[in-house]
Amino acid sequence: MSAETDMIKLYSGRILALAADIPHHGRLANPMATARRRSPLCGSTVTVDLDVEGGRITRFAQDVKACALGQAAAAVAGAVALGRTRAEVERALGELRAMLKDGGPAPAAPYQGLEVLVPARDYRNRHASILLALEATAEAMAAAEARAAG
Repeated sequence: MSAETDMIKLYSGRILALAADIPHHGRLANPMATARRRSPLCGSTVTVDLDVEGGRITRFAQDVKACALGQAAAAVAGAVALGRTRAEVERALGELRAMLKDGGPAPAAPYQGLEVLVPARDYRNRHASILLALEATAEAMAAAEARAAG
């Protein structure tokens, strides 16, 4: 298969549909915490604003400036963000990283939609962009929890 055909397969209709409809896109007014993650390789960035109460995300917004793969990952993560705990986000991040880098299974529910990114395993230069949304969410949750603890 040619590299061009592989790239066409990578950017499937499902990935492009997710990228076009990112939930909670934008920024929050007065968030409890904000985290910005950037991929130095491609320049993709994701900024997450959130509030946490009782260890769960109660408000969430994300500003995503990434390739279609990073946007698709942010769409899946954003769709299930409300109500998540930091442990759930960090577990999903670890599972996504293992799926991409080690050929592991797709992340478990509620992040199972990230399986759409399995074809990106062979494109290591895209992995950082795919991980940004969950990395920023985990980082913002840690900051919010530290702020709440005082």
